[in-house]
Amino acid sequence: MMRRTSRADLRPLFDELLDNLDGEDRYDLFARALEALVAMAKLKTATLDMKITSNVLTEMAGAFAIFKPYADMPKVTFFGSSRTQPNDALYTQATLLASRMSELGWMTVTGAGPGIMQAAMEGAGQDKSLGVNIRLPHEQGANPFIAHDPKLVEMRYFFIRKLMLVKESDAYVVLPGGFGTLDECFELFTLLQTGKMPPAPLILLDVPGDPYWPKWDGLVRDLLVPRGLVSPEDVVLYHLSTDIDEAVAEILHFYSNYHSMRFVGDMLVIRTMKPVEDTALDNLNTRFADITSDGSIRRTGPYSPEKAESDHLDLHRIALRFNKASFSRLRVLIDALNGTR
Repeated sequence: MMRRTSRADLRPLFDELLDNLDGEDRYDLFARALEALVAMAKLKTATLDMKITSNVLTEMAGAFAIFKPYADMPKVTFFGSSRTQPNDALYTQATLLASRMSELGWMTVTGAGPGIMQAAMEGAGQDKSLGVNIRLPHEQGANPFIAHDPKLVEMRYFFIRKLMLVKESDAYVVLPGGFGTLDECFELFTLLQTGKMPPAPLILLDVPGDPYWPKWDGLVRDLLVPRGLVSPEDVVLYHLSTDIDEAVAEILHFYSNYHSMRFVGDMLVIRTMKPVEDTALDNLNTRFADITSDGSIRRTGPYSPEKAESDHLDLHRIALRFNKASFSRLRVLIDALNGTR
């Protein structure tokens, strides 16, 4: 019979377990995870639910381990149809863009299947490819460019696969596809719109003359926006392109000055490669007063939590009390920092 333990009783057990781990600064995070598992056991959580929890944690741990050695390398995730054939112009388009990004030092991440996923990995090359494959009974396994590669992780759950495809990348490219591709595309749009992922370039890539993305864009602009179902400024969150050079330029320009951002308390800190001069700062305050909940946009040095974590201390910073609602406008602010819009 399991001995009942209180939260206080668990702490010595966790101390003993975690003392030898190289994670003292994250002790509370590890402890909370362990406490949650113990709580599930004490509640006599159903066996199926415990199996799901165990599988989820195992798959996430495996994925984190595979991606960790490449944490400092920029990555672009490709989405698109698994049914696209090698003789299709879209296949060639994905191959060319992945190849160009690889030459520029970027890694390519895909769902590791056939079609567009295979095309992108073919273009990137095996050394610059990371795969997150989903196990499906009616489809073949990983494509030959990533199969049996140590940079491939296999998963049973779509939601964990989506997490890794999004979490680890700095840019996203979506080519025409079916239900799965549209699901991934709309989820990217939703995550960007709601701020559940950091701002990032999202390229909807096509070939000249194909109406796929123009009609999708028409749905958004002509049906959703007029009904007030999305905001007019939300269309800045994605970029339609049929040109490889343009797509590359859009991705690189996003990071030409903007580097990253994080919240420190109620302050949004935006890190940039170059300092924001007085005139530019005045312009930002005039244009984006609507997204500040209090005070103004100002230059700042690293905050204490950033110093404690040595979080890009060499970069320049501006800070604002962001209203945490206008993420499309925040994207426009980033574009302004980069010298566009």
